Amino acid sequence: MLTLTDNATAIVTTLVSRQSDTADAGLRIHSAETDPARGEQRLAVLVAEHPEPLDQVVEVSGTRLFMDEAASAVLDDKILDAGVDEAGAVSFSVLPQPV
Repeated sequence: MLTLTDNATAIVTTLVSRQSDTADAGLRIHSAETDPARGEQRLAVLVAEHPEPLDQVVEVSGTRLFMDEAASAVLDDKILDAGVDEAGAVSFSVLPQPV
């Protein structure tokens, strides 16, 4: 199951609370266009008021994540980390979980 670092939890909580007043809101991670030449699965994020009907919902310390089927499969055994740069831009990193 996907886990979050403390940084990711704090950043996701802040993003969601700034963009939505809905108690059930969360960060939705979903599949995006892939690059067939590179063989990569691309993911995108957005703040959503509620999960889509087939989304997996993960809650960590009150932070809610909604993941579509493709994102859930890619992130199942990963750690989500996040950071904010000097300009205020948020970036996410996907890391392997320790064995």
